[in-house]
Amino acid sequence: MTVERAALATTRPLTPRLMAPLAGLALALLMAGCGSSKPKPAPLEDLKPTARLSTVWSQRVGSVDGMVSLAVAKGTVTTAASDGDIVQFDLATGRTNWRASARDGLTAAVGSDGRFAAVVTDKNELLTFDQGKLLWRERLGGRVITPPLVAGERVFVQAIDRSVRGYDAQDGRWLWQYQRPGGEPLALATVGALSAFRDTLLVGQGARLVGLDPLKGAVRFDVNIGTPRGTNEVERLADLVGPIARADDEACVRAFQLSVACLELNRGSLRWSRPQAGTQGVAASERVVAGADGADRLTAWSAANGDLLWRVDRFTNRGLSTPAILGDRLAVADRDGYLHLLALSDGRTLARLELDSALVGAPVVTGDMLLVVTRKGTVYALRAN
Repeated sequence: MTVERAALATTRPLTPRLMAPLAGLALALLMAGCGSSKPKPAPLEDLKPTARLSTVWSQRVGSVDGMVSLAVAKGTVTTAASDGDIVQFDLATGRTNWRASARDGLTAAVGSDGRFAAVVTDKNELLTFDQGKLLWRERLGGRVITPPLVAGERVFVQAIDRSVRGYDAQDGRWLWQYQRPGGEPLALATVGALSAFRDTLLVGQGARLVGLDPLKGAVRFDVNIGTPRGTNEVERLADLVGPIARADDEACVRAFQLSVACLELNRGSLRWSRPQAGTQGVAASERVVAGADGADRLTAWSAANGDLLWRVDRFTNRGLSTPAILGDRLAVADRDGYLHLLALSDGRTLARLELDSALVGAPVVTGDMLLVVTRKGTVYALRAN
């Protein structure tokens, strides 16, 4: 783990006693990084494509400095640029439905149910729009990186301190707040686990996945993904990394530097867990779960029992993204902006497409299309042929 790949945020003020060892650890890591060269990325393999990735449409939004999500709902896709521009496109054609501006930079974007769209600005304000028209804004108490979730005419926000708040989407009325007691004092400054399953809100709380009543914030289930081990608070970090991968009644998720696990959501129970130290989310279907470890070795497990299906190491140190499953194929991008299409059955590379830059959020699959957004602010709607 390096300081660059695991930015930390405190969930309570640091005392001098705690700051000293953390500062020493950060300095040691930084000096180690300066004194040695980065691992050399694996070269691109020679490839004779047996499939093709074609662009259905593409649109420019604006440059993106951090992480931005794509919210797909009701035949639309909504996204945003770091400078505060928010755009909704027609999913089938790429035609612009509406544009809006937050008038400030964004730290968390974007959540949408197709009608309402919510973002969080760098001034810690939650803004909610109705078809591009600003409805309300609310000052938040802490920094937010995870995109808001909009569902059931509610807006849900998860801060870096792991607290979760629910609001009425129509008028911004605060409904409830939840934060699991006894959490770790440090948290990852990365997109966390925040999703919905039927009438249950799914939230990450450290290495636990908690199911909440979205109307009251009451706990319905609380599942431990794994117990982190380490000699200090940094080594014990195991926050769930978003987005949560859904497959029918199951959810699969990564616990940072700990494991990949799948849960049965109807019972709120852990189905299986496999150790893998990684920093990106995973992809899941009814048959296969896939994800890359910290060295970018890509692994596929059986969704039924977690048995190993295959592992490939030809992408090592290429900076792989969260993958996505598109039918019987697996799509994953690297930091150089190449999108790789693999056979889900055995990990063979079928096709490769060069995008204009690296991805800044997890790919999204809807129907037979793959949606991605790049650092240069281009939204691609792709189809595998």
